[in-house]
Amino acid sequence: MQPMTDTALYVQRRKHLQQKMPYGIAVIPTAPEVARNADTHYDYRHDSHFYYLSGFAEPESVLILIAGDEPQSILFCREKNAEREVWDGFRYGPDVAAERFGFDAAYPIELLDEKLVELMGNQPTLFYPIGGDWDVRLIKVREALKAKARTGIQAPNAIRDVRELLNEMRLFKDEHEVSIMRAAAQISCEAHRRAMRFTRPGQYEYEVEAELLHEFCRHGARHPAYTSIVAGGANACTLHYVGNNACLNEGDLLLIDAGCELGGYASDITRTFPVNGRFSAAQKDVYEIVLAAQAAAIAAARPVNTWNAPHEAALRVLAQGFIDLKLCKGSVEAVLESESYKQFYMHRTGHWLGMDVHDVGEYKVGGNWRPLQSGMVLTVEPGCYIRPSDSVPRDLWNIGIRIEDDVLITSNGSEVLTQAAPKTVKEIEEVMRHE
Repeated sequence: MQPMTDTALYVQRRKHLQQKMPYGIAVIPTAPEVARNADTHYDYRHDSHFYYLSGFAEPESVLILIAGDEPQSILFCREKNAEREVWDGFRYGPDVAAERFGFDAAYPIELLDEKLVELMGNQPTLFYPIGGDWDVRLIKVREALKAKARTGIQAPNAIRDVRELLNEMRLFKDEHEVSIMRAAAQISCEAHRRAMRFTRPGQYEYEVEAELLHEFCRHGARHPAYTSIVAGGANACTLHYVGNNACLNEGDLLLIDAGCELGGYASDITRTFPVNGRFSAAQKDVYEIVLAAQAAAIAAARPVNTWNAPHEAALRVLAQGFIDLKLCKGSVEAVLESESYKQFYMHRTGHWLGMDVHDVGEYKVGGNWRPLQSGMVLTVEPGCYIRPSDSVPRDLWNIGIRIEDDVLITSNGSEVLTQAAPKTVKEIEEVMRHE
C-alpha cells in the first residue's frame, strides 16, 4: 500500500468528518489575522481545526462541508491579486487551491455570505464552532433562509458544535502526525541540550531563550509552540513565568519549559538544571524525587490504564518524597487525602498534545477517566515548587523543579518522543561541563 500524499490525507479527514455528521452542513473558519500595533500584525497562525481538515494555511479562509447523499467539500479563500502579492506574498486563489488541496469547489471569500444562503438551504443541521464571532453571522444566514420558507426552502432546525466531532478525531494521531511530532520533539531536544551547554552564571534568562529560538529556527521550526519559560532561581516557583529577564545566579537552578512548533504540531519539554553545572546536595535530593515521580508516571502511561493513572502514580512518589524532605507530615495516604502536597505540587501531571499545546480531547467519558489508547499523545510533567516558609528547611527555599516529556501511547505501552533531552543528574552535568 502506497503512503497517502498530504492532499489525500486531508481529503480522507474531511470524508471522515462528513461520515460522523452524517447529514447537514459544517462551517469551519480559519483564525483571523491579529493586529500587533498600528499597521503590523502578529505572525499569522491558522486555526488548528481548519488546518487539520484542509492543509490550507492562508488567512481569510472558510471550509464548508456538506454531508449526506451528495457530500461536498468547498473552500472559500482570497482571490489571486498580483498587486497584493507584490507586498504580501503568494496566494493560491480559488481555482488552484481547489485542485491542489482536493476540494470539490472553491470560491472567493467575498462570496461566502451569498453562497451560504444557497448551501445551507434544506440542510437539517448546522455544525460550526459555537460561541465565537460566527454566532451572529450564521444566525443572519438562518434568518435569511427562514424568510424563504414560503418557497419551500427550510433553514437548519438543529445546531451542533462541530468541535465535538473534531476533538475526538484529533485526539488520535495518525502516522503522518506522529512523524511530524517526532521531528518537532527532536528539534526541541537539541534546543534544550544547546541551552544547557550555553548556560553560565551571570547570563540573563533571555540570553538562554535566544539559544532555544535559534535552534528551533535553524531546523525549520520558525516559531515556538508557546511562549518559552526560562525561569532561574525563585522564578521557577511561578508556574507560568514568562518575564525571562532576570540574571542567572551562581547556585541557582534554571527551569526551562520550551518546545517548537513544526508543521502545525507542538512539542513541549521541561528540563531543570543548575546554572553552574553542578547540583547541590539539596537540589539533587529534590530533583531525584521529581525524576522518580516522572518515571512512575511514564510507566503508568499505557493502554491498560486510564488517563488519571500517570497522575496518581506521580502523586504517590511525590508524597513520599515530600515526607522524606520533611515538607509534609504523616503517611503517604494521609498526605494524599489531606492534599497537603499541594503546597509544593499544585498542577496535574500532563495534558493532551498535538496541534495545540493543550490539545483537544475529553479527559473523562461518561463521568469516568477515559482509557489510554494507541495514538494518543500526552505530556508527563510532575514538579516540585518550594517557596520560602518557616515550616520549610532553608536549604530547600526557592527550589523549583519540573521535568516534562512528550509520550505517545502505543499498542503495548508507550514511546517517549523527547527522550533525547538530557534528564538524569549525570547526563545533565556531563552536558554542562562546557568542554
